[in-house]
Amino acid sequence: MCTLMHARELRKEGESDDRIFAVGAWRETSLFTDAERAALELTECLTRIADRSDPVPDSVWNEAAKHWTEKQLAGLVLQIGLINTFNRINVAVRQIADTKW
Repeated sequence: MCTLMHARELRKEGESDDRIFAVGAWRETSLFTDAERAALELTECLTRIADRSDPVPDSVWNEAAKHWTEKQLAGLVLQIGLINTFNRINVAVRQIADTKW
């Protein structure tokens, strides 16, 4: 549900379809800036915390910190956590994507 809702919001804000469609393959495209790549990598790490013993390696955090201020990083971490919470709630209650948006 979040994917559909946010894709629609991005389109309304003028984001290109190419970037919206490519976000899942951000490593394989040149459509994202270094700062966006750092945020996307941090997002993946914070979302997939069970995949490795060190979920957010220093290298990932340090790369994000090169592009984002402390306040921006705090906001980014909070947004990642919030979206992960919504996703987990939707899984628990079996909310089907696009039924309410």
